[in-house]
Amino acid sequence: MKRLCVFCGSALGVRAEYGEATRAVAAELAHRRLGLVYGGGSAGLMGVLADTELRLVDSMHERKATMAVLVDGFVALPGGLGTLEETLEILTWSQLGIHRKPVGILNTAGYYDSLLLPRPLALRRHAFRAARPPALLATSGHPARLAVAVADVTAPRSTAGSGVGVRRPRARGALIPWT
Repeated sequence: MKRLCVFCGSALGVRAEYGEATRAVAAELAHRRLGLVYGGGSAGLMGVLADTELRLVDSMHERKATMAVLVDGFVALPGGLGTLEETLEILTWSQLGIHRKPVGILNTAGYYDSLLLPRPLALRRHAFRAARPPALLATSGHPARLAVAVADVTAPRSTAGSGVGVRRPRARGALIPWT
C-alpha cells in the first residue's frame, strides 16, 4: 500500500476529538510513509491535512474518480454530507466491482455508529440486500489501529458471493464485510 484517500469534513465539527483524530491519522500516515490523497480543501478537517499537491478537476465526480485511481485504499473521518456521500459512493463502487480496495471508517467518538450497524436500518427495514459485499470495511475508533487494519488487507480476487480475501489485522479493530 502506497497511498490512502481520506474523506473528511470541510468544517471542524463540534467535538475537539475530530481534529485530534485527523491529526493522528495524518501522523500515522506519515509514520507509515503512506501518501495522502484528499478533496483538497483548506478549511476544517481537510485543512488539518492540507499540505499536499493540488490537482484541479472540473467536477465532483471527476474529483472522486481521480482520487480513486491514485490510491490503494480509503479512510473516512467525521464529516458532513459530502464526506458521507463520498464514503457511500466508494462502498457502492466496491459492491459493483469497480474497485477492490479496502475502505476504513474512523469511528471517532461514535460518529459513524448508525452507519456501522450490521446492515443500515433502511436496508433491513425495507428488505434490500447488497448483491455483493464491498471488498472490505475496516472500522476502529483509534487512528493507528485503523491504519493497520486498512494497510494489512489483501484485496479479494473476486467480490462475488460472500468470499472476502483478508488477513486479520495485528491490532484491535473490527473487520466486517458489509452484508
